[in-house]
Amino acid sequence: MKVLLINGSPRKEGNTFTALSEISRQLATHGIDSSLVWVGNSYVRGCIACGKCREASSNRCVFNDDVTNSVIAEMESCDALIIGAPVYYGQPSSQALALQQRMLYAANPVFAGKPAAALCVCRRGGATAAFQTLQMPFQMCNMPIATSRYWNIAYGREPGQVALDEEGMLTMRVLADNMAKLLKK
Repeated sequence: MKVLLINGSPRKEGNTFTALSEISRQLATHGIDSSLVWVGNSYVRGCIACGKCREASSNRCVFNDDVTNSVIAEMESCDALIIGAPVYYGQPSSQALALQQRMLYAANPVFAGKPAAALCVCRRGGATAAFQTLQMPFQMCNMPIATSRYWNIAYGREPGQVALDEEGMLTMRVLADNMAKLLKK
C-alpha cells in the first residue's frame, strides 16, 4: 500500500514538509509506503471548467503545461492521498488548491473510493477555514476521509518550528494511524 503526500508549500522543506514527514514516518510503522510530491514552487494553472477532460475520458487535464497530469499519474499507483498546505490569508496555498481542484475534476475515477485527508500549517490563525476548504472536495469525489484526534492542523512559522508543536505532531501521527486502519480494511 502507498499514500501520495502532496506538499503544497513554496518552502520545500518547511513546516508543511515537516508535518507530512511525521505522517510518512508513522505510516511506515504500519508497513505503508508513501511518496512525497512537492508542488509548492511549481506553476499550477487553475481549472477553467472547459470539460474537455471529461469529453476525452482520459483521466487527464487537456492542459499539459504544469504538474497536474504527472501528479494524477502518480496517484494511479497509490491507494490514498494526503494534501498538505500552508495557510496564507486564511486560505490554503494557491498551488495546493489549484492542483486539488484540477486533478479531482479531470481524474475523479482515479481518486474515487480512495481515502484522503488534508492538513494545514499556519503561524497563528485561519487554519480551520483552510483545512475545511481542502477537506470538502474529498467528500464531493466519493473519497473516504481519514480523521485524526482533532483537526489536522499544526502551528509554526519559522522552518522546523512546527516540530515543536507537540499536539500538532501527535495529530499527524494519529492521522497516519487512522489512514493505515482505513487502508487495511
